[in-house]
Amino acid sequence: MKVAILSRAPRSYSTQRLVTAATERGHDARVLDTLRFSIDLSGREPDLQYRGRPLDDVDAVLPRIGASITFFGLAVVRQFEQMDVYTPSPSNGIANSRDKLRAIQILSRHDVSIPATTFVRDRADVLPAIERVGGAPVVIKLLEGTQGIGVILAPDTKVAEAVIETLQSARQNVLIQRFVAESKGRDIRALVIGDRVVAAMRRVAKGDEFRSNVHRGGTVEPVELDPEFQRVAVQAAQIMGLRVAGVDMLEGADGPVVIEVNSSPGFEGIERATELDIAGAIVDFVASQVAFPELDIRQRLTVSTGYGVVELAVNEGAALVAAGTTIGELRDKDISVLTLHRGTAVIPNPRSERVIEVDDRLLCFGNLEAMRGLVPGRRRRSRLQLQPLPDPMITDDA
Repeated sequence: MKVAILSRAPRSYSTQRLVTAATERGHDARVLDTLRFSIDLSGREPDLQYRGRPLDDVDAVLPRIGASITFFGLAVVRQFEQMDVYTPSPSNGIANSRDKLRAIQILSRHDVSIPATTFVRDRADVLPAIERVGGAPVVIKLLEGTQGIGVILAPDTKVAEAVIETLQSARQNVLIQRFVAESKGRDIRALVIGDRVVAAMRRVAKGDEFRSNVHRGGTVEPVELDPEFQRVAVQAAQIMGLRVAGVDMLEGADGPVVIEVNSSPGFEGIERATELDIAGAIVDFVASQVAFPELDIRQRLTVSTGYGVVELAVNEGAALVAAGTTIGELRDKDISVLTLHRGTAVIPNPRSERVIEVDDRLLCFGNLEAMRGLVPGRRRRSRLQLQPLPDPMITDDA
């Protein structure tokens, strides 16, 4: 296997470990500077130039893209995807996780616990936003901060207001989040590869510091995760669209609370804490998946007139349930069920005889007209009733 490692820091610990792990397994690994690529769109097929020469014969790419070059780095990864080169960190996954607001928005619609979060721009909305997340103390985060930079704990409302106003005046976008006090300056970093957690460590903040990042002086220790923490970590990575990810979680009173999903996790701290070969596990996973490049189903379906992908949520009283419909009966209607979600279980390619139940979610591909009658009506949400403002021309003396 010929693997390209996209990195501007060829001597960094994580990059060197990937090169060593690949070489030890008989693979050809090259470290390529992300900014030295040229995206070639002049030919009949997508192509890339590296240092002015055509780049070919790459089987897989491992992006290690820093936040400062996200835009160009994503463009390079997208071009590799157009060339059908496998990557465990696709461009959409990197984009989803790199933007903290976008990541929280995506996670919020799934069965993943996240800190209560708000995002506002107008100064008049700041106080109500702080109250919505439970009041001070609150955590204020820059949308593009890394390694704990741009994360501030505001102990009271006045300080929170002042910090937010200062950052917004500097044209910085910030999130306001509930402070999970029970985490006590600790968090969990789970390293997810594929569909499992291969290693985990607990990071403990130094002294009065509430941020537990190693770059902030935090210490690390290996930890055995219970099944719920493992499930949430894998689910969060998959929701982001990443096959390799570092998932950071707080130990909340009611279980794991996801605070971040990192598309380019460092290995140094977790390898030294756990004494596990993380880089080797990543290389082995990539080698096993290299024949299955990232597929953008929307591009592939453009020629399938009248066909598409739909997610069906089975509600109480649905005709599917009342009739005791099976997966096989849907196939007879030109509808294939790709995945069935039942509770926390994910059942790929379910058997024909499986009966559909209430609260199932079905990811289907098939005839759109046949599926139209199965799509439930759009759920209506209760809306805030806005009271009309008083007419400024009317007074109590009128």
